[in-house]
Amino acid sequence: MKRWSGRLLTMFVIAGLVPAVVAWAEYADVTINTQSEAEGVAPVIFPHWFHRIRFQCSVCHVDLDIRMGAGTTGITMEKLIDGQYCGACHNGNIAWSIDNCDLCHSGRPGLETGVKGGHETMGPGLY
Repeated sequence: MKRWSGRLLTMFVIAGLVPAVVAWAEYADVTINTQSEAEGVAPVIFPHWFHRIRFQCSVCHVDLDIRMGAGTTGITMEKLIDGQYCGACHNGNIAWSIDNCDLCHSGRPGLETGVKGGHETMGPGLY
C-alpha cells in the first residue's frame, strides 16, 4: 500500500497536480500565546498562510516591524488598538476590526507560541 501511494504521489507531482516543493512555515499557522492565557483569553491562531499568499513578507516583517522569532515582537491588545502590528490593517476599514475577538483568539488552552503546520501538514490546520 505504501509503495502504491508513493508512486501515485510521484505521478501527481510529474503531472503538475501537486507541487514538488513542500510548503514550510511560509504557509503554516502561528500560535501566539505569550500573554493571551495569562490575560484570561484563548491563544491567538494567526493564519500566516492566508496572509502570505496575498502579501509579500516585507509588508508585515519590515513595514509593520513584526519580528520573525516566535514570541519576540511583544504584540498586545493595546498596541493593536493603537494601530500597530495587526491593528494597522485590522481597523474596520482595510480589514475587519479587532473587536471580533473570537476570530483571532480561537486556539485551545495550553498551545505554545510557535509555528503549527506547514511542513507537517502541507497547509493550515485546526487548533
